[in-house]
Amino acid sequence: MVINQWVPAAHRGDAVGDSARRVRDMLRRRGHRANLFALTVDDELRGEVRPFNDPAARAGDVTVLHFALPSPMTEAFASLSGRRVLQYHNVTPARFFAPYDPALFRVASIGRQELASLVGRVDLALGDSEFNRCELETLGFAPTGVLPIAVDTERITNARRQPVLDDILDDDLTNVLFVGRIAPNKKIEDHVRLAEHYKRYVDPHFRMIFVGRSDVTHRYHATVRALIAAYRMPRERFLFVGPVPDDELASYYRHADVYVSLSEHEGFCVPLVEAMAADVPVLAYAAGAVPETLGGAGICFAPKDLEYAAELLGRLVYDDDLREAVVAGQRRRLLDFAPARIERGLDRMLEEVC
Repeated sequence: MVINQWVPAAHRGDAVGDSARRVRDMLRRRGHRANLFALTVDDELRGEVRPFNDPAARAGDVTVLHFALPSPMTEAFASLSGRRVLQYHNVTPARFFAPYDPALFRVASIGRQELASLVGRVDLALGDSEFNRCELETLGFAPTGVLPIAVDTERITNARRQPVLDDILDDDLTNVLFVGRIAPNKKIEDHVRLAEHYKRYVDPHFRMIFVGRSDVTHRYHATVRALIAAYRMPRERFLFVGPVPDDELASYYRHADVYVSLSEHEGFCVPLVEAMAADVPVLAYAAGAVPETLGGAGICFAPKDLEYAAELLGRLVYDDDLREAVVAGQRRRLLDFAPARIERGLDRMLEEVC
């Protein structure tokens, strides 16, 4: 069987594209002719991902569209003659971008409209979480299901050591890690407020580390920087390192004392799985798909009381018994993201559409 996957853009380190490549390899091992096509492809991936203008992109018995952005792929997908599977990775609600970037507000708004335009035009609609599946169902998609992202945790657990970076991070400061875009829905300003509470009531010896793109919206990043200055906290305690290679990313996880998520909208949140794989205890605000992804592991809290969160953060850093119990729970949860589960989900998908 010919099974094609479409992604608007193929970038190494992007959760959607990385998952699609892993799924392609799983399908090939199961005897299918599987390929991945993208509108834009990073140079380093040109041997792995084929351009969307290749006629083979439209010749699949089954085509899977990974939807997270509006693109010309949407209408092309709806007009295919083969079986069509929508894999929905969520579109950040436009309201988060309204105060900072009109262009991103427009892109997010169009994304939701394009998603709705596919209702009644696909054979199966999958969310990568139950949270996303429910959104599809509310829009009118049927039938629906869940197929989690295929997370490559080995890029964290099998990475090469980075001696220079390891030495920098291995000092007397508590490393509090966040991985993801510096974007309004991630609520990076709440990380700054959490740091103020932590410094005041728990321990002033900390370092907040942010790994991920900071150019999503410059106005929002400037707002976060202004808040750090307003609290008169040393700028060197807030590291915005941008996107980094896998080996460096693994080093940040390896030296993290706690992983913190204060995001207010997540459709899955791959870094939670990576943190669990690295044995980093997770402290997360219970929003969107975050409680579902953690599945009872880590520590989830709500409402968003940052003074309380600072206390929880301190306990995860200094209470060895709690820390060990949390890590043990995360190791159990991590088994649910093993490749075998994804492969069983792929089998169910093909049984349903073929």
